[in-house]
Amino acid sequence: MIATSFGRRLFAPGVFICAAILAGSTQVRADDAVPVLKKMSTYIGGLSTIQAAYDSDIEVITDNLQKIQFTSSGQVLLSRPDKLRASRTGGYADVELVFDGKKLTSFGKHVGTYAQTDFSGDVDQLIDKMRSDFGIEAPGADLLSSRSFDGLMTGAYEAQHIGRGVVDGIECEHLAFRALDIDWQIWIEAGANPIPRKFVITSKAVAGAPQYTLRIRDWKTNVQPSADAFIFKPAGDVKQVAFGSLGSSDEVPPGVPHGDKK
Repeated sequence: MIATSFGRRLFAPGVFICAAILAGSTQVRADDAVPVLKKMSTYIGGLSTIQAAYDSDIEVITDNLQKIQFTSSGQVLLSRPDKLRASRTGGYADVELVFDGKKLTSFGKHVGTYAQTDFSGDVDQLIDKMRSDFGIEAPGADLLSSRSFDGLMTGAYEAQHIGRGVVDGIECEHLAFRALDIDWQIWIEAGANPIPRKFVITSKAVAGAPQYTLRIRDWKTNVQPSADAFIFKPAGDVKQVAFGSLGSSDEVPPGVPHGDKK
């Protein structure tokens, strides 16, 4: 589903502080990269509804140092402050997440089971709760947060505006950031609609420096969700289980060691 704060948090706050010290400064070194990122965050945070599709690639380094890539695609529908529906389909899992403001449902279509729990709060709070309490990762979800700038910049000690790039035929501002164990890049649409089009995270602490890549497409920001868009209706043959009993919902085959995505 739709990537630290990015999809998976790699570092504790103390490590982030160390990253800044190692860089020789407690301030991010940047030209105009930070203002561009902040503009994106403000724009996205101000949207009441967002609908988009995405494709994600995660790289795995095998024991013999071969790099293998696994690919998934999905959809996301967000209605602020407290409604979310997201899906991810890959070769090894087909999962859906539904939040109606009061109840969170995680549905493993590939295993025919779902889990539910009560939760009240906004989508930003939900993302944190999924990671801390339910072990559910939603790669890229922080890009849609109302406070994405704060999460993305946590631990960053260097920022660069690389220049312009084109993603899916759309001209974008290409930004690059560094933290202690990861480097990350983002391509933000140039012009009046600064939406994230591509997001790449490189894990420097893992041998072979595997990457997680997210491409977001088919953006719609004036959506009027249907009345049942955030209601989960299980089919009669779908079984309810407890969280933690859904089976694998990862983007790689079970048993494949791949470390942290982000």
